[in-house]
Amino acid sequence: MTVLWTIVGIVIFFFGLLLSIAWHELGHFTTARWFGIKVPEFMVGFGRTVWSVKRGETEYGIKAIPLGGYVRMIGMLPPAKGGTLGRSRRTGPFQGLMDDARAQSQMDVRPEDADRQFWTRSPWKRIVVMFAGPFMNLILAVVLFFVTLMGVGVLAPTTQIASLEECVLPATAVQNGVPEQCPAGAPLAPALAAGVQPDDRIVSVNGVPFEPNDGGALQDAIRASTGPTPVVVERDGQQIPLDVNVIPNTLVDRNSQDPDATVIAGYLGVQLDTTYQQLSAGETVTAIGNRIVLTFDAVTQIPARIPALFGAAFLGEERAPDSPIGVVGVSRIGGEILAQENVPWQQDIGLFLTMLAAVNLSLFLLNLLPIPPLDGGQIVPAIWEAIKRNTARLLGRPDPGPVDAAKLLPVAYVFVLFFIGFSLIVAIADIVNPVRLLG
Repeated sequence: MTVLWTIVGIVIFFFGLLLSIAWHELGHFTTARWFGIKVPEFMVGFGRTVWSVKRGETEYGIKAIPLGGYVRMIGMLPPAKGGTLGRSRRTGPFQGLMDDARAQSQMDVRPEDADRQFWTRSPWKRIVVMFAGPFMNLILAVVLFFVTLMGVGVLAPTTQIASLEECVLPATAVQNGVPEQCPAGAPLAPALAAGVQPDDRIVSVNGVPFEPNDGGALQDAIRASTGPTPVVVERDGQQIPLDVNVIPNTLVDRNSQDPDATVIAGYLGVQLDTTYQQLSAGETVTAIGNRIVLTFDAVTQIPARIPALFGAAFLGEERAPDSPIGVVGVSRIGGEILAQENVPWQQDIGLFLTMLAAVNLSLFLLNLLPIPPLDGGQIVPAIWEAIKRNTARLLGRPDPGPVDAAKLLPVAYVFVLFFIGFSLIVAIADIVNPVRLLG
């Protein structure tokens, strides 16, 4: 049954990725049609066409390699100045490449479609068309995060005590929430020494009351305490005051994204119970903002992580939890999520939706990089063209004409080669040395 659920999870998450790609391309397609640009193709994937159907002037289809998608608009590149498109192919180091690209861009342009080309639209319209794709991924990511955080909820501590720690141990001696065996002569944990019992609920600390779901605030209050501290617990319906000697200890830093970060703070020696709690709209917005910042940092750190990724793929080195993950890796994690046994339904759905939201957030940020053939590689020339035209208008000079985006093609080809190589390394690492988020 576990194998079956793993396969089901992989398939479901894989189709979630395809839908995310199609949703991205829908942004380009819809805005292009709004502005009268002809769109001959709407494809999910690359390579050989697996299935397609033609509706009107557009062919919709799925291709064999699910590493992206595209909407083909006619006239993406303007003709070269001087009308070189109709002349023989030039032989400069990159001129021939540019001329071939311009010819390909004009391949579907019929005489009646001359005014429906992408490059003929004003810069702001081209910016809208190219930004619409990543923006659709951002919309989907935000919706998924809202559904997850406000609907499903997040696993958060309560004020109910699940278990007591026997002795004082630093956070470095605790693995997955389970402390190592107490060494001989180790002092008793403050809570145990004060008579706190499992299944007690902490009602107040230092006179500050806490509701049953205020586990996070309770942890902060304990960490801020030191020395003899009045603690009230609820046991069998009765409130019992205790005097607990809170001591400083090395604990996990709850405010750091680094799981290994520690801090010296007040230590009580209790493990709190957890439950799924829905966040408010304000808390959700803050959480999404934090996620965007973390994802942006992860995107900018990709080049620095390539050596470690190569070592994990080919040299048998340990795969870091924050290592880049590809289609194979995230689909496999989707299978692992559904294959878990004896876990609450909130955990399965929450992890699934969070993973898919994170993928869409990554697509949003990656596609805005100012590198062709990414969407940002078309946005930057349009912005530059708008600046040049407005400057010329202010200075009373002639219109400089469209910016020749074909000049960026050498950069595009270098990036494509890098992307193919990077994708292969990621895919191999995901197969032979996968990231295991669930242990």
